[in-house]
Amino acid sequence: MKTQLCVVRHGETDWNVARRIQGQTDIPLNATGRAQALAMAYNAGHHHFQALFSSDLSRARDTAQALADHLDLKLETTAGLRERHYGIFQGITADEGARRYPDAHAHYIQRDLHYDFATGESLQDFAARIRQSLDWIVRHHTGQTIAIVTHAGVLDILYRQATGRPLETARDFLIPNCALNWFHVDGQGLHLEKWADRHHLTQVLTETPE
Repeated sequence: MKTQLCVVRHGETDWNVARRIQGQTDIPLNATGRAQALAMAYNAGHHHFQALFSSDLSRARDTAQALADHLDLKLETTAGLRERHYGIFQGITADEGARRYPDAHAHYIQRDLHYDFATGESLQDFAARIRQSLDWIVRHHTGQTIAIVTHAGVLDILYRQATGRPLETARDFLIPNCALNWFHVDGQGLHLEKWADRHHLTQVLTETPE
């Protein structure tokens, strides 16, 4: 039985604009992000969802709430859908990381599967958390159409899982704020149907640190 997923990155934040790595720091949407969330809700609202989930970080939760209000749908939040914890890199830019923590920056650029930024989460552990969270959602909503609002890093993991791209290879695809990304899950696993539908957005931040 096929379960369909519409997965959305949260709206823009001021740290996105400044290219600061947010990770699990709880940074709110800015004015553009709130407008993006409303536009996303109008577009996604043309579809029928049986369930709506989001990360419990406010930038994702508030984006999802726009869709919940539009569809009169209950929003369920979970820490399992949070962005990766970037430890000592949270709150700085990649350029600042290169100057202050050159060894950590080298691991960051190489997408080292086992490096956890001293106080954070390894890429391998992050990917396992996301797979476990998605498996739980699908298991409890098999055969339904589900909306999920989350973060760029989570979408990175899902895109790679669905397309067979290794975790350690460089990201060569964009993850726009508030675009709709469609997947389905069946007996053969996770499959990508449509990526980065953003026709509803007139101003999109296309590629920034998580």
